[in-house]
Amino acid sequence: MNIIILGPPGSGKGTQSKLIEDQYGVVQLSSGEILRAAVASGSELGNQAKHVMDVGELMPDEIMIEIMAARIDEPDCRNGFILDGFPRTTGQAETLDEMLQARGMRLDRVIEIQVDEDVMFERITGRYHCARCGEGYHDTLNPPKAEGVCNVCGSTEFERRTDDNADTVWSRIEAYREQTEQIIPYYRAAGILTEVDGMRKINEVTQDIADILRQG
Repeated sequence: MNIIILGPPGSGKGTQSKLIEDQYGVVQLSSGEILRAAVASGSELGNQAKHVMDVGELMPDEIMIEIMAARIDEPDCRNGFILDGFPRTTGQAETLDEMLQARGMRLDRVIEIQVDEDVMFERITGRYHCARCGEGYHDTLNPPKAEGVCNVCGSTEFERRTDDNADTVWSRIEAYREQTEQIIPYYRAAGILTEVDGMRKINEVTQDIADILRQG
């Protein structure tokens, strides 16, 4: 099973991808993590990617697809994969299709988790975590049982991600919107795109996705 899950920051895409990983034995492939691993490997392809990143340029499609192809060829992807952060343009989507076809593979489904952006903004900017054990909290949705005290380890020290501030969050949402504006029509035309209401409870979204994947 080879799928793409799309969704803006805070949509629960990561949570749902992990649940799919566990249930179906597929591997979540994050483009950012794969790029960093390629650079760390010191391979010729990784060095090419490092040069592009060092000068602050956009990663050429041909380098990105080669790196993704090498990762998909690894043994742990034999049961399938979930793509996260790739493709981001119609050109990349077309090249991905060509690469998979050359391997006798194809994308089975593209799932878009749709959410209210204002609600996502509140969810993201309000979240924080325990600095000692990492337990997650939210200002209004999930505060500690005792104010200022971690439920799990009793620590009174908490942290927020530096990129969970208002300006950064809106920039991330806008970047996602600009990217998906290109690939959503492409996958809709291919007949493999399904939208899911991401404003429902986590278990309800999970069930919706399971129903979609069961249909093939």
